[in-house]
Amino acid sequence: MDARVDYSMKDAGTLEPVRGRVRAEGGWENPMHVTVENVVRTFGLTPALHGVSLDIYPGELVALLGPSGSGKTTLLRILAGLDIPTSGRVLFDQDDALKLTVQERHVGLVFQNYALFRHMTVAQNIGFGLRVRPRSRRPSRKEIARRVGALLELVQLSRLEKRYPSQLSGGQRQRVAFARALAIEPRLLLLDEPFGALDAQVRRDLRRWLREIHDKTGHTTVFVTHDQEEALELADRVVVLSHGRIEQIGTPDEIYDAPNSPFVFSFIGESSELPVRVERGNIVLDEVPLPLAAKGYPDGPARLFFRPQDVELDSGAPGAIPGTIAAIRRHGGARRIDVEAGLDGHRIEIELPSQFEGSVGQGIAVLPRRWRLYPDAAPEA
Repeated sequence: MDARVDYSMKDAGTLEPVRGRVRAEGGWENPMHVTVENVVRTFGLTPALHGVSLDIYPGELVALLGPSGSGKTTLLRILAGLDIPTSGRVLFDQDDALKLTVQERHVGLVFQNYALFRHMTVAQNIGFGLRVRPRSRRPSRKEIARRVGALLELVQLSRLEKRYPSQLSGGQRQRVAFARALAIEPRLLLLDEPFGALDAQVRRDLRRWLREIHDKTGHTTVFVTHDQEEALELADRVVVLSHGRIEQIGTPDEIYDAPNSPFVFSFIGESSELPVRVERGNIVLDEVPLPLAAKGYPDGPARLFFRPQDVELDSGAPGAIPGTIAAIRRHGGARRIDVEAGLDGHRIEIELPSQFEGSVGQGIAVLPRRWRLYPDAAPEA
């Protein structure tokens, strides 16, 4: 199926093109636009969110990424109606979401621990949210069975509808949890560390699967993760949080290639840093100018950041960074080298081809070919 074509479910086994958007069983004609305006959340004297503002566009898949304590789960719980901000506004389209109950928000939730009912079959778990609706809004048994069948097909579990959760793998249980969230036709899908309980290979497989499901259903989706690889692979945009504040919002390419702060650079991907000085447009390490231009940067202390794969051996270049090999280890199809660089022996990491035959204690000279420089805000002594 071409994900660029929109599809709508007419019956349990038929997909029909519809107006250029992606839509399948469990999707909505008009995905929700979510607006978060200056949201503050404190717990006693402890701040969890500091004036967070964010637009999540209809049909977008957004990752809330950050370390533990960054506020990402608190923000997700506020969107779900499971928590209330101390101040600020949350709008679902133009409606004040803070005045809506959890049920009125039409939100689908998927958690790390699946939260499946052990005494129910796969089909019964998926249809649970429909069966417990008030009678006036409850679909007929035939409609519930049709919708469950369509969702089983969508999540590729059609032959497992009579099994119980204990008879499923972790990845299959999470697919059931997704199908149950989609069954209620949510306008907003919220995922809280959905793959955190799974092993690495299953996580990779489910990430690809989730992206395909999102492209088919077109939900506005927000997911929380501390896994940068997961966020960069899945999301249309990534929201990086730290200590309750948004550090940066951007596409995966923008976040990885143009991080706007030392925190984002060090948190996204692998990185090394060196303390340097900027003097009249030159970057200086240990009183030696590096062949890296810093035009437009203010004079003073700064931090030079680079990634392991963006460093090359350059023993003949004037100003190359001298160092000593401290450790060598295999890293996939390459070798990772720990280098004690400069006069103070700052530990940096570089990546070289697997054919590299250096040894611990050997002298080496390196130079980053891609890097970013951040002026140090700390005053000089």
